[in-house]
Amino acid sequence: MENNRAPVPKVESSLRHGILKMPEACYEASGIVVNGRRIKSLVFTTDLAIIRNCDADAVFAVYPFTPQQAISDAIIKAAYVPVFCGVGGGTTKGLRTIGLAKDVESQGAMGVVLNAPITDLNLTAVAKAVDIPVIITVVNEETNIARRLEAGASIINVAGGPATADIVRKIRSEYPEVPIIASGSKSNDSIAATIEAGANAITYTPPTAQELFKVTMAKYREL
Repeated sequence: MENNRAPVPKVESSLRHGILKMPEACYEASGIVVNGRRIKSLVFTTDLAIIRNCDADAVFAVYPFTPQQAISDAIIKAAYVPVFCGVGGGTTKGLRTIGLAKDVESQGAMGVVLNAPITDLNLTAVAKAVDIPVIITVVNEETNIARRLEAGASIINVAGGPATADIVRKIRSEYPEVPIIASGSKSNDSIAATIEAGANAITYTPPTAQELFKVTMAKYREL
């Protein structure tokens, strides 16, 4: 069947044309529709400069420190796109995760992300406290997905390193309808393989601002 659709028009400013683009393979994903918005790519960073200058569909704001309201508030206010905020589940747990989840919801987060170690009881408490999706992180094949879903998880986030695609494939074979986000590598082929395994959306870890600035500095030196 002939495709008669017109090409997608692009509008760019004279200064903001050099944004960080997500790998093309991300757009082959089906996406996850959250409150009417389809999300295929999520930039995995808390760097505001990158968040303001990339074409990701959403922000995955999870970082290796105890979550703080000041950080989530700054990211949500600065972002053009929806933000999914980490609220603990490892070192940070219990009542604090519930309070943090309620805080980021009131700040405008689209969803909350919980780390793999969180208990099912704690997961349930968070899910009952907020009216936004609760994303549970899965790091290996031994995770009891049924219990996580029963406890209130809305979306599965697979972060299994080199085993990510295999974990996604196993979950998808057992749960055909569950929404799955999965971590993507720098390679389009690897991202495509993860999507083929069953991921609906991809988190992409961008180069650091310092790495990106090296390219700009190299051009300046040539002038």
